[in-house]
Amino acid sequence: MTIPKSLSPQPNVADEMADKPIVAILTIEDDIQLFRGNRSNFADLIITGKQMGIVTYVITVKHLKLHAARVLGYTFRQEDDTWVRNWFPRPDIVYNRIPQREDERLPRVKKKLAALSKQPNMRLFNRRFFNKWSLFQWLNDNKATKAYIPETKKLTAPLILANLLKKHSMLYLKPVRGKAGVGIMTVMVQPEKRLPYRLKIQEEKGSRTYRSGTMKRLWDRVVKQSDVLGEPYIAQQGINLATVNSRPFDLRALVQKNGTGQWELSGIGARVAGDSSITTHVPRGGYIDDPEKLLSSIFGKEKTEKVLVKVRNTTITLAKQIERSAHSRLCEMSMDLGVDEVGHVWFFEANSKPMKFDEPHIRNKSLERIFQYSLYLHRLQQENKGGVAT
Repeated sequence: MTIPKSLSPQPNVADEMADKPIVAILTIEDDIQLFRGNRSNFADLIITGKQMGIVTYVITVKHLKLHAARVLGYTFRQEDDTWVRNWFPRPDIVYNRIPQREDERLPRVKKKLAALSKQPNMRLFNRRFFNKWSLFQWLNDNKATKAYIPETKKLTAPLILANLLKKHSMLYLKPVRGKAGVGIMTVMVQPEKRLPYRLKIQEEKGSRTYRSGTMKRLWDRVVKQSDVLGEPYIAQQGINLATVNSRPFDLRALVQKNGTGQWELSGIGARVAGDSSITTHVPRGGYIDDPEKLLSSIFGKEKTEKVLVKVRNTTITLAKQIERSAHSRLCEMSMDLGVDEVGHVWFFEANSKPMKFDEPHIRNKSLERIFQYSLYLHRLQQENKGGVAT
């Protein structure tokens, strides 16, 4: 895609938009494509911002000059499907969409994000990716959220694995900074088998299964996989999820701040696991379905309504606790939740940089909510110069 360099300043845009925030979508520069990230998502955000009368553009870490009156960024031109470089007013809101953990851990990026978080006249959304171990520590430390958390331990020694397997016949082993299910393992104990420990490892394409006769051999294989990925792991109690056609499914919830600064559920989707897949990710053979339909086929209409109310309330409770513990402003997160065979709700994961939801009604609401919350923060900033909004 060609990116024209239209560097003339946009006339009077700051004056025209004084009552509305300037929103910058933050990413990292790229030598070939100029900037990285999900461009279709960025384009959708820019188009939605325009529809709501809010100047929105993409900016890289390199070009975000914190004390400059104007900055160099990129906008999307729908007429010819083209990205255009231009000068824009300094942003009031910075929406962090740096796409990779590796990018976010670069010293210069960490330094810029730290400086940005201290700017009195800028509001930063979602400063960093979540760490799985930190998430479970935060939620385990709170009485209101502890009941939704499967037993989870940091996987640092074979004794931890052995003790968990005495209590639970199936475990999930997850990299603490994993993405899209890569590197997730399951361990099952099948005492009747000659090799009782079954380890299944999810890879980029498909999965591999190993059987071990001793805990030592099992541990050696787990360590080997951890070394391949270069990530520490957590071990988590396996939950007997409700199933449809013998396939487990989980719920994908999107929770966002609304136009009054409160957490609100934007929508829930269901993801059914692919054949023999460890996770429910669609690229791994999973498929999208309607959560109410799936739950009703298992629990009936009346109990399903109660389960869905529980899911809605649980997502808000979890989001509040995660934000409190993170000690930084969040505007959204997606959550992976499970419903077990008796209808109890379980929390599996949260992502501070949600992927695009495929369900149109959730997708549309998700885009609007970003700007509704931005407007709320901007109004608060105008009313309380120098105040801190949450």
